Amino acid sequence: MKVLIIEDEELAVSKLKKTLAVIDESIEVVGVGDSIETSVEWLQQNPEPDLILMDIELSDGQSFEIFNLAEVKCPVIFTTSYDEYALKAFKVNSVDYLLKPIQKDELKNAIEKFKANFAGHPPVADIDGLMRELKSKIQPKEFRKRFLVKNANRLVSIEVDDIAYFYSEGRFTFFKTFDNKKFIVDYTIEELEDMLAPEKFFRISRSFYVSIKSIDKIEDYFGNRLILQLKPSIDKESIVSREKVTDFKVWMGK
Repeated sequence: MKVLIIEDEELAVSKLKKTLAVIDESIEVVGVGDSIETSVEWLQQNPEPDLILMDIELSDGQSFEIFNLAEVKCPVIFTTSYDEYALKAFKVNSVDYLLKPIQKDELKNAIEKFKANFAGHPPVADIDGLMRELKSKIQPKEFRKRFLVKNANRLVSIEVDDIAYFYSEGRFTFFKTFDNKKFIVDYTIEELEDMLAPEKFFRISRSFYVSIKSIDKIEDYFGNRLILQLKPSIDKESIVSREKVTDFKVWMGK
């Protein structure tokens, strides 16, 4: 089965490729489009794939525009960060959707649905109708821009762009700003994962979440891990766990 991935996040592309390979070794990723423009070019210049995995939000706009610029006859599985209530229309015929972060079992089920219902058969879903309905409902996902925290006897608002990293100690979660001020925040590290823009922050371990701007130096560490030197410095080891190393390198741009 030949699959085209349309996704503008390199980390997401890498994860999709790995997951597809685990699900079915016969799946071949024949191309990747990271924008409307490159995706349309690929579709115009190559044989149609069996299936497209398509993110809704791309760097140059919403992927719906691809359907206006190129002929797409094969089934499409959309990937998105939008709330489920807005996507009920996609649970029909040849069109499916997966909420990010993509889970292996969910992607496997979607692939099996495709194989069972549409492999070798033309899709019959009303793509135009689905596009119109989704456009009318969805709202872009917004990440936190600031946190309200206590400072002595008053509350202060701290911009997320001013935060270097978050870390947990015992039952508490703290963050440090780039000017080396420390605050306690009323969220766990797990809860912060849904609040912070993934292109700016990365969870390197169970207890550490770092801004890309805070990383001063990266060094190899025993156990196939990495250790970071952060700015401002901290008397707590900031180690990239073994299972996070590959994704971390992709996130950093390797």
